Amino acid sequence: MTSPQPPIARIEPKRIEQLGRVRVDEYSWLKDDNWQNVMRDPSLLRADVREYIEAENAYREAMMAPTLELQEHIYQEMRGRVKEDDSTVPSPDGPWEYYRRFETGAQHPIYARRPRGAEGPEEVLINVDEQARGKTFYKVVSAEHSPDHRLFAYAVDEQGSEIYTVHMKDLASGETLPGPVQNCTGDFCWSPDSRFLFWTFRDDNGRPAKVYRRPARGGEDTLVYDEPDDGFFLSVHTTESRAFIVIHAGHHASSETHIIPAHDPTAAPSLFHGREEDVLYTPTHWNGRWYILTNADGATDFKVMSCDPEATVRAHWRDFLPHMPGRFLLGLHATRDYLVRTERSNALPRIVIRHAGGEEHAIALDEEAFNLELAGGYEYDTSVQRYVYDSPTTPMQWFDYDMGARTRVLRKTQEIPSGHDPSKYEARRLFATAPDGKKIPITVLMLRGTELDGSAPLFLYGYGSYGISLDADFSIRRFSLVDRGWIYAMAHVRGGSEMGFGWFEDGRRFAKKNSFTDFIACAEELIARGFGRAGAIVCEGRSAGGLLMGAITNMRPDLWAGVTGGVPFVDVLNTMSDDSLPLTPPEWPEWGNPLESADAYDYIASYCPYTNIERKAYPAVLATGGLTDPRVTYWEPAKWVAKLRPHTTSARPVLMKMNMGAGHAGSAGRFEFLRELAHDYAFAIKAIGAAEAGGPF
Repeated sequence: MTSPQPPIARIEPKRIEQLGRVRVDEYSWLKDDNWQNVMRDPSLLRADVREYIEAENAYREAMMAPTLELQEHIYQEMRGRVKEDDSTVPSPDGPWEYYRRFETGAQHPIYARRPRGAEGPEEVLINVDEQARGKTFYKVVSAEHSPDHRLFAYAVDEQGSEIYTVHMKDLASGETLPGPVQNCTGDFCWSPDSRFLFWTFRDDNGRPAKVYRRPARGGEDTLVYDEPDDGFFLSVHTTESRAFIVIHAGHHASSETHIIPAHDPTAAPSLFHGREEDVLYTPTHWNGRWYILTNADGATDFKVMSCDPEATVRAHWRDFLPHMPGRFLLGLHATRDYLVRTERSNALPRIVIRHAGGEEHAIALDEEAFNLELAGGYEYDTSVQRYVYDSPTTPMQWFDYDMGARTRVLRKTQEIPSGHDPSKYEARRLFATAPDGKKIPITVLMLRGTELDGSAPLFLYGYGSYGISLDADFSIRRFSLVDRGWIYAMAHVRGGSEMGFGWFEDGRRFAKKNSFTDFIACAEELIARGFGRAGAIVCEGRSAGGLLMGAITNMRPDLWAGVTGGVPFVDVLNTMSDDSLPLTPPEWPEWGNPLESADAYDYIASYCPYTNIERKAYPAVLATGGLTDPRVTYWEPAKWVAKLRPHTTSARPVLMKMNMGAGHAGSAGRFEFLRELAHDYAFAIKAIGAAEAGGPF
């Protein structure tokens, strides 16, 4: 039987001179110069680029054909763990309770409300599944009722390109108001008096550039704030106290806030405190004062300061909660009598409740590995705080916690219709030693009693960027591997914030390589302790985690049977050198600016996955992408695959799965997304040569 033949991408060398350095990009032609319009209309993709991508998709489908039955099995397993007619716990706000629910078989939710505390009739706000019918892609990213409960706004993306349209609906008449907001980032908020909608504008480069104000029932947009720095992200929200409208500008190293008094929503915003290099701050309004979460004054793991509303510049800030190394303060949430903070210590989360009188207590748990998150509500005058608990073995549980009585009520437990017995599984927390001596946490999930003799296949997941932590949470999809005898592990490498903000700082800019060596150290530790063996490990990372995958594939290809780079950021040097791309200027603080700094250029060039592909025996590789992805543009995985294939000396395939009708997050429908995951898991199972997948590639 003849094996499918892979496409061969043509070579068109492009010579690039930059800061006295020269590089040659042989596959730059895969970037359509018309990419901004392609984001809005994928049919505009240049014909030769489309032909190549479609040939890659066809080759990958042929190579994965022996796994089609396996894919269907995995999909049905995952779907069987989903309660199809599920609903969120209603969130009270004045006379109403708001919630989302799914109908059996529906890909998308219904947003609804019902009278509070009574068995009144349900009022459907929007039925997203009905609105999505006949559309290739349709996703509601944010939705919010007005404080007076008369209007409902929701932001829709119909390409996967994160270009949102905000619609307003009159809840009394059921009519959608004319003149929706166009070119929004999906970020908006109502003024507390319900008279205006504040929204964030997305410019032609895909960046949040301005904040506008619009009358609630339509009318002319008024410019409220214009951000002068292309490298700053923008967002707008109201304080929990509903006393202020807040405009936040910032990136990963610096931030700035502007405030508008809620009693005068048409007033010009006033500066809270000006931006400073390497100083981040987030103000929360509580008890008539501002409480500022900040890393100022060298508070690496953050502290809380306080100031009067009339004197908000930093000179007037006073310490309220001091910096404590190793206690990473994550966020503040306010209700009338309580200031609630989330923090992390030793890679595990904690919620701490502070009464206005000064007393504190924590919501404490004693599992070896778990996840704990606040679930914000609408009401300020309440003593009830909702939170969510889960762990790698335990499904999600929603609790309403009475902060005064210190009692809790279980409101919901995630149902697994096909059944789930936590006692069948075991979660462990291990530590690997990095080359520089740092201890890197690893979370492991496996069947109880699994032999630790290296015989079990190992799936190792990693991310390690932007200070985003991998939480020890519950996921229905992991059990499709674990129930097959796999060990599932997460490597909490530097670049995330699992061990504090310093953990993030020690894995970015000129310390980025720590993320890669940490991941390799985690794999080696797992091998040494019998959780896996070299050549029988499949690893995965998405987005910036795809950068991690590309780097460790170049550095230690011998460790992996397969590597999945989901929408992988692998063309770092070229992307960070193109300031027209949506995320390039905002991410120079994360990676460095190779347009202006020779040191940044050389350091990025030393690890960039695309730049450092060499002739060697690579593992099986699966790169996924989305044609309308504005975050990791489609040509990054396409170029990576095009260059990898002629360089590998092994017989293992290099595959690409490009979603021609979606963006960064993949398919919008909940079941369509599970089909994508089933495909990727089938790739992992085939990469280790399992008979269930038709043997090895």
